[in-house]
Amino acid sequence: MSGQRLKDRVVMIIGAGSIDAGWGNGKAAAVQAAREGARVFAVDINAEAAQETVDLIRNEGFEASAHQADATDSAAVESMVNACVRTYGGVDVMHNNIGIVELGGPVELEESAWQRALDINLTSPFLTCKHVLPVMERQGRGVILITGSIAGIRYTGVPYVSYSATKAAVAQLCQSVALQYASRGIRANCILPGLMDTPMIYQGLNEGYSASSQQEMVDKRNAQCPTGHMGDAWDVAHAMVFLASDEAKYITGQNLVVDGGLTAKIH
Repeated sequence: MSGQRLKDRVVMIIGAGSIDAGWGNGKAAAVQAAREGARVFAVDINAEAAQETVDLIRNEGFEASAHQADATDSAAVESMVNACVRTYGGVDVMHNNIGIVELGGPVELEESAWQRALDINLTSPFLTCKHVLPVMERQGRGVILITGSIAGIRYTGVPYVSYSATKAAVAQLCQSVALQYASRGIRANCILPGLMDTPMIYQGLNEGYSASSQQEMVDKRNAQCPTGHMGDAWDVAHAMVFLASDEAKYITGQNLVVDGGLTAKIH
């Protein structure tokens, strides 16, 4: 189903590819934005993954361009923003969706893994804000969206201290940007997914759930949710479209929790 809530908006999605087959949050967000009338600038560190998303969008008759970039590299991010401006004339919405999970508490986690999580989960949103905000300020409008996690506000039972810490920091980064730029026509909000059934969870989360198989891990995650099942990438995509649209024009500096009620039951 398509609509026009993002008609003629330029939407840059960082992490628009999927780590594996299926629908990751960024991939679904890119496709849904296009269905809502946006021109999508799809960015991923994996050029083929970005192009796959663009091909899906174009096959549905919508407009999109692919761009390869390492969003932890400041020069690459600056070049990415400039390429979007050259292609579409500006950036109306920037959605940073990249993130990794490194299992382990403070004792078990290697320092190199801690730093990697910081670089990807926190430095990347900082850099994308750093380079896209001047464009939005010149335009006199813009929307910053960052994908966080309920792990940044609750302990969900999995020992991944670097993930929890960086996702908590992302929410505060977003709020700081929102308040600094509120008078300049720029909004910033954070989307906090709960337990979602996306390709990322099949990349080594079994150990975190003390599960002997992927199916056991999936069953445990489903059982945690008040709904009896995990959400999916489209739940995040629809939240992104709402926050990017004029329907949310008076919403800024907020965390939108998309978790099927999970955090309401965790105290």
